[in-house]
Amino acid sequence: MSEASLPEWRQAHGMPEVPVALSSASVYPLSVHDAFACAADLGFDGVEVMVTNNSTSQESDALVHRSERYDQPIVSIHAPTLLLTQQVWGGAWSKIRRSCQMAREVGCDTVVVHPPFRWQTGYADGFSIGVRDLAEEYEVHIAVENMYPWRVRGRDARAYLPHGDPGGQGYRDVTWDFSHAATAREDSLEALKALGQSLRHIHLTDGSGASFRDEHLLPGEGTQRVGECLQYLADSAFEGVVVAEISTRKAREVGEREQMLAKTLQFARHHLGQLAGRSGAQQSAR
Repeated sequence: MSEASLPEWRQAHGMPEVPVALSSASVYPLSVHDAFACAADLGFDGVEVMVTNNSTSQESDALVHRSERYDQPIVSIHAPTLLLTQQVWGGAWSKIRRSCQMAREVGCDTVVVHPPFRWQTGYADGFSIGVRDLAEEYEVHIAVENMYPWRVRGRDARAYLPHGDPGGQGYRDVTWDFSHAATAREDSLEALKALGQSLRHIHLTDGSGASFRDEHLLPGEGTQRVGECLQYLADSAFEGVVVAEISTRKAREVGEREQMLAKTLQFARHHLGQLAGRSGAQQSAR
């Protein structure tokens, strides 16, 4: 999908100007299938698929089947570039290449990747050029995500190369995660303004910044100015997608996970200015 076709793609799927999708990571430890079902039930505009050890997340045909069954377009593929997915799809460049191929096969135009770990020196040396070349080859946006320092024996440790902050690294496209920003103790609103047109993708979440844990709180429950950031995006020329990526692992009661996801969606709709004109039934369902 070319950049020029994005507005038409949104219109074809009945999406608002800034779509709000659900990351399959938000329903963990449930399955990718559950992510599509939750997205449809709660009124999200689509699904971001995180490729993991789960076989369904690795199979384009299976994902397309679920997308069609639940009428939930796949808005992005999150490449398996996490510590927990080091065994998925081989080496580092293989992971990104296969993610780009999957994006084309499922009909989306965005691939989310993490920057290289500091021990991946060879991979890191040509990373910015490599992702640009693959993006051009597959005609997708490879959006590099902001990360954060690790703490070792009470001191900050540089965990990613060339840096955990994607700003100034020469990336054409960037994903901004509010939980990661909180952990890194960054000001997201200032960062979004500085990124300008390179900002392609948003992971909607929050963090307290009180520790060096990646918390993935519900937006509004941390210290980041998430609401102001969404209002800024709604008023700017942002052409990407906002993807809810919260942690629901602590959900224990029946319906608790769905309530957390619905609250996140409501937060996004409110601050993006998308609640006006929606029916009472749609709003009450969220």
